[in-house]
Parts: sequence; structure tokens; C-alpha cells
Amino acid sequence: MTQQTDGPAATTTPEGISTAPASGSTAPASGSTAPGSGAATVDGASTAPGFITETEVDRIPALLAPTSGGGPVTAGLYFRVGAADETLATAGLTHLVEHLALHRHGVSDLHYNGSTAATHTHFVVSGTAEEVVAYLNGVCASLRDLPVERLATEREILRTEQAGRGRGPNHQLPLWRYGARGYGLVSYPEYGTLHLTADAVRDWAATWFTRDNAVLWITGDTVPEGLDLTLPAGRRQPLPVPTSALPVTPAYLTGGSGGVVLDGIVRRSTAAALFAEVLSRALFTDLRQKGGYSYTADCGYHPRDADHATITAFADALPQKQDAVVGGFIDVLARLRAGTIAEAELDSARAKFLKQYEIPDVGAAALPSYALNMLTGHENLTPDEHRALLADVTVEDLRDVARELYDSALIQVPGRGVDWAGFTEAPQWSGPSFGPEPLGTVHRSRASDAVSLAVGREAVTLTTPRGRISVRYDACAAMRVYPDGARHLIGFDAFVVEVEPTLYAKLTPDRMAVIDAAVPATAVVPMPERDPDEIPQPAARRGGLKGRALGVLRSLRPGRG
Repeated sequence: MTQQTDGPAATTTPEGISTAPASGSTAPASGSTAPGSGAATVDGASTAPGFITETEVDRIPALLAPTSGGGPVTAGLYFRVGAADETLATAGLTHLVEHLALHRHGVSDLHYNGSTAATHTHFVVSGTAEEVVAYLNGVCASLRDLPVERLATEREILRTEQAGRGRGPNHQLPLWRYGARGYGLVSYPEYGTLHLTADAVRDWAATWFTRDNAVLWITGDTVPEGLDLTLPAGRRQPLPVPTSALPVTPAYLTGGSGGVVLDGIVRRSTAAALFAEVLSRALFTDLRQKGGYSYTADCGYHPRDADHATITAFADALPQKQDAVVGGFIDVLARLRAGTIAEAELDSARAKFLKQYEIPDVGAAALPSYALNMLTGHENLTPDEHRALLADVTVEDLRDVARELYDSALIQVPGRGVDWAGFTEAPQWSGPSFGPEPLGTVHRSRASDAVSLAVGREAVTLTTPRGRISVRYDACAAMRVYPDGARHLIGFDAFVVEVEPTLYAKLTPDRMAVIDAAVPATAVVPMPERDPDEIPQPAARRGGLKGRALGVLRSLRPGRG
């Protein structure tokens, strides 16, 4: 069985204990948090007697920790590659490799899993020592020689999986924060599953699934006999450099599922992890217990890279309670920013974190997060060092994290904007509707003279009464190409221009050829044939100019996506 994760699970743990059980579980550890804060060490891991031991298997770094009372062996093999390393046009490539690597295992009673997150891929297994060896050996054998004869079938399976996968309330925030590349790609469909070739899949595996880009962890005192993790040499791949599609923060956008969702980027620290717990409890207390506005009010802390983490908070709301939830949500954040935090709030969160160091086999429980830290270059600390960091956190430290969160925040709210709270609306257009005319041939909308599309040598530009959207060919993350002649261009900034020949006058094949010749071949995504009802048609030319223009805007769905 396999599963893909868009990012870490919405849980908060101290920077030091994984949420994944050490044994007897099939859940991927992609949502685990990781220990410590500060500069990375040379080997990325500390070793302590009776805690975690570092060794090597087939030139792959490996971490071991004993368990008490027998039970199954659990092991995981991490690779430093995920969705954020792909391009929009090849999105799903890592996930496809993961599926192919597990295909030969077939139907089995063995508890195993594979997951693809933003920056890593994880193969995990639990069973007898012999079963663990067979699974990991099989994964590495498949990675050395992928069953690409299954490519078409697995591409279809991934598209089916994608169609049935639920999307969290924050699924739009990454593309608005980062754009259509890097960490923003988790917001998008896996376009690569439509067209990736066997050569592309093999090349990706040879580059990223190497012994130098992997870390192994195993519960136990010794490495099981017979383990063969032979993989080609490579290099430890650096984490993606974060991009930005937000000119200013704190920022907001409207829409979504009716609830309020906020994320922000903070420095990784014990104080930040504790703050997320305090914020979670404060939201639950004010919005559910006291106000009765929300059913779910929660917050999570998720390491993004070696130095920074994402704090994500969410509260749901019925339509008639949305204004109350927005106001209450922002009031809670404002209180914490002001430092109005009771010592009891901090003590309660700290006590919850300290309990996780009292569990049996704490070393085995920490293995997934320690291995992930080693993979990404974040320092690992011992439980005693983590306890000391927890003891040192003050209310003032939490206030500072609250301010850091607010300064980088992106919030999505239903209905009206939140300028009144100091947030700036995220850009809805590439530029204003006035100014010099775009270069190239101008094609008027068949429904409104106020809307036009310009096809130039460097970009396509949609002009409307509200603003303009331009996508430069050399900054095109992906171009969806339809058999009926349509071209949808998505820029690195996540803005979209949909070039539909049915909607614009004189948009002839020779003008479409200009676009095809200018967009890089690596950005082209061949799309399946559309049902005739899916091909947009011009709105009837009736009503005033403003009404016709707004009708065209609704049919075009301009903006980001």
C-alpha cells in the first residue's frame, strides 16, 4: 500500500520526538517534527549510550535504537527528494518512482508503506527481521531497475488516487505564498502523471534515489543480517530555496471552504513549537468552548527545512458564524502578539511536551525525526538537552514567536477582507488595467469589448476592467495544451492566462503557433481531450458593458491557480 502526503500532518510535537510509533505501525513519518534548533553538525546526529547509535549500511548512514519487550522490527529509508524538487510540468515524478519501487511487493500481509512529502520520500516497514530485510532489499532493487513496463498503469493509478484524495483547508496557501514552483507545488495537481516517460522516471531515480541522498533507521541494537541496500553513488541534495509570490506580509486572500486558515514562517525552535501548542489551545478555548463558533480550532507546527518551520492554524465556521470566527481568530493572535499569555498556558503546553520524553523506548520513537534531521542538516539533541530547552522557554519567547508569525502571515478568510487587522490583500492581478498597451496582436473578447488578450513575442496578457494578468514565456511554470487548440499558461508567480480560441476574435492557429514556439518544451503538459461542454463559449452580448465584462471574467476564472 502506498500513500502520498502533501505535507506534514497537522500535529504539534516538541522539537525532538516523532509522532510515528517506533514499531507496529504502517503510518508514514512524514508529519513528524524534528529535534533541536541551531546550526547543523557535521554528521547531523548525536549519539548517546542507550539512546541512538549511528552506523552505516552499504555506505548509507543508519540510526539504531533498542526497544524493550520484543515485538516487531520497524525500519524506514528516507530519501531527500519530494514534490518541492520537481517542476509544475513534472509534478508527481517522485510519487511515480515511489509507486514503481513498491510494485513488486504486490499483495502482502506485511505492514509497509511509502510516502512522498514536499522534501522527502519515505519507505517504512514493520515486521520480523527477515520481513524488514526482504522489503528494504526489494525497494532498493526496484530503485536500481524500475519496472517501467508498469509506467502507463501506475500513471493511471496515481491520477485515480489524486482524484479521490481529500484536500486540507490550507491547500491553496502554498501556491499563494511560494508561487507555482518549489514549496508551492503541493497545491497543484500532479501534471507529470499525464505525460512522463520511462527515461524521465529512470533519470530522476538515478539522480535523487542514491546512497548519498538517503538515511536509514531501524529499531533494534543491530542491523538485521542479509540487508542489501546497494544503490548508485550520488550526492546529498540541498533543500529547495524558498521562493515568494507575496510582495508584502502579513497578507490575506478571500474565499475557501468557509473557515479561517492562517500560516506563517518562523525560525525552528522549541519556543516556536510550544507557541503552536499554546495558540491551538487558545483558539479551541475561545472559538469552540466559549464562543461556540467552531467545531474544529487547531494549530500545527511543521518543520519546512533545516532552519524554518511553518505554523498553520485553522478554525471552521458555518456561514452565519463566519464573521465571528474571523474576529475571534484574529483577536486570539493579537492577544498573543501583545504578550498577554498566562504562565499557566505555557506550563500546560510544556508539561504535554515533557510527557513525550517519559514514554518507553524514547530513542526508538525519535528515530524517524532524527533520521530526517540528519537528511536535511538540522542538529539532533539528546532528550536531556531538549528538556533543558523546554525549561528555558519564557512567556516573552512566546510573544516574540507570535510577532514573527504575524509578520510573515498569510490568512485566508471567507467573505470580506481583513485590512482592518493590518493585513494587505495578496495581489489578484499582475498589474493595473491602465498603462501602455501590451505588445503583440490584440484579440478582443467575443463577449465584451472591455476584455482583450494580447499575444506577444515575450508574453501573453489578459486585460480586463479590473486589472491585467501577464505570463512571460520564459517564466512559464507549465502550459496545459488541449487538443481543441486551447493553451493555459501558468506563471512562476501562479498567475494563469487561459488562451481559449473560442473566446477571442482572430485568435488563429498562426497566433497560437507563436505561443507554442516561445514556451519552453519542458513546460508543456499535454492534456486529454475535453468534453464539448467543458470548452468555454462566449457569454451572450447583452446588458451593460460592466455586466458583460464581469460575465467574461467569471467564464475565464482569472487569477492564480
